[in-house]
Amino acid sequence: MDHAIVTDIAWCIIAAWVVGVLCQLIRQPLLIAYLVAGFAIGPNGFKFITSPDSIRTMSEIGLVLLLFMIGLEMDLKKMLGSGRAIMITALVQICGSVALGWMIFRYVGPAASSLEAIYLAVAVAMSSTVIIVKLLHDKRELETLAGRITMGILVLQDVGVILFLAIQPNLKDPAIAPLAMAVIRVLQLVGAAYFSGRFLLPPIFKMVARRPELVLVGALAWCFAMAGLAGYLGLSREMGALLAGVMVSTFPYTLDVVARITSIRDFFVTLFFVSLGMIIPLPTWEYILWMLVFSSVLIMTRLITVFPTLFRSGLGQRMSLLPALNLSQLSELSLVLLAIGKASGDVSDKTISITAFSFAFLAVLSTYAITGSETILRRISPLLRKVGFPDLPAATHEVDEREETARIFLLGFSWTASSLLEEITRGHPALLSQLRVVDFNPETAAKLRERGVSVVYGDVSRPEVLEHTGIDRAQVIICTLPDGILRGASNRRMLAQLRALNPEAEIIVHAEKLADAEALYAEGASYVITPRLLEAGDLLEVLGAIDNKLAGEKRAEQLTRLSQHREVIP
Repeated sequence: MDHAIVTDIAWCIIAAWVVGVLCQLIRQPLLIAYLVAGFAIGPNGFKFITSPDSIRTMSEIGLVLLLFMIGLEMDLKKMLGSGRAIMITALVQICGSVALGWMIFRYVGPAASSLEAIYLAVAVAMSSTVIIVKLLHDKRELETLAGRITMGILVLQDVGVILFLAIQPNLKDPAIAPLAMAVIRVLQLVGAAYFSGRFLLPPIFKMVARRPELVLVGALAWCFAMAGLAGYLGLSREMGALLAGVMVSTFPYTLDVVARITSIRDFFVTLFFVSLGMIIPLPTWEYILWMLVFSSVLIMTRLITVFPTLFRSGLGQRMSLLPALNLSQLSELSLVLLAIGKASGDVSDKTISITAFSFAFLAVLSTYAITGSETILRRISPLLRKVGFPDLPAATHEVDEREETARIFLLGFSWTASSLLEEITRGHPALLSQLRVVDFNPETAAKLRERGVSVVYGDVSRPEVLEHTGIDRAQVIICTLPDGILRGASNRRMLAQLRALNPEAEIIVHAEKLADAEALYAEGASYVITPRLLEAGDLLEVLGAIDNKLAGEKRAEQLTRLSQHREVIP
């Protein structure tokens, strides 16, 4: 056994934990902690690890597992529902970034040749799947519209990198044949994954379903088999892992597999980020200058390609700006691409060092940008309006002829609100004409309008939005959103704002903790929704049904109810 590898892993994990604890104390993102830890123990720091190749090899396992889990949790129906916007935006972003990047890098620097400028331009067009997925997952925004658009663009970026790598050996003497061959290889990979996932895997998994450990091992075997096949075909192993996850995402064992893989994935992903920190070079004034140029070009390309394209698709300021912010960092694949260029003699060591430093800088910067996206959006919104990018129709224009009759306001539209609307539709349809929803998701707003529900586009956490919705005349105001979803706000702050706007209304808010419910009542809430108590009461009924041998009837009752629901958010 190679004890050096064990020692290197030990240094990585200890450093990640120590710096992670420090970052937790000062409330900084853990991703930054891992990068700092890698730099500190690496060849450019205290030199505890001077050859990070072994760690980098193991960290690639984490990247494969992460992409596999993304595939497992990916909802293709939702992804395809935003397909047109994703496709157009991705094409504009990739082509626009490559064109702008090439011109700037060729005529401003740091590229020494047109060929090196092409490598840099392609690199700047790609964003980091690992960083984005981790941050959006932590913020619980992967399944939002902005999250789905971001993930769709990332998938097409990866396809773009694969196609570029296919023609890379022929850049000095371009030919159409390598590009056609790359497309054929992608189709071969997709075909093999579809055939296996459709016909071979279901009976195998069904056979071992009673042994959860075999289900886990089988899922991992499938993951690495597809990753290996992708590598054999000359494609990205990560793409193979992503495709493997998507193909088995509909299996009934997915949740169990995700739960079991999570801890394994987290270990290897930590190594991945620590190993990235090791390649960060020591800064010099020249590196800092070119790092600022490179980073500015990348951010500029995202803002002038992603934001306007989505805005013209009718998604408004919020859903147009958030994907642009999410994508404002450099991809790990970009570093791989440049390393391949160096091996071919097309890219210099200086360019790779500048790009590695830019990667670290943008990883830190984008971490703060994504975590603070709501604050950025609020501050930049007035400027966007001044330069010709007004938001979706303001609340004052969206309030329709039912303005005087809307007496029930539903602030934010998520799962609970969707179920409430279904119950109103089925049991009390007369209330629909008295209901108004305030939400900033254009997709949701369109679906609600199709059902004849009055909708006001706007952020419910902003008092200036609520002032123009007619909420001062509301009799009942309901907020079903938990604090974790209310970005930049809380139910307590919402309650105070609503009481200031309408002292007489009956206000219903949400609390996850019992202590929060008591505090909300003390501050004037008419009623506080406490899901844990409702779930406990429901479970008690189920236990009673089981004791009375009525579990089958209880289950049949719920299944009947579920089959009859046609909710806006399924």
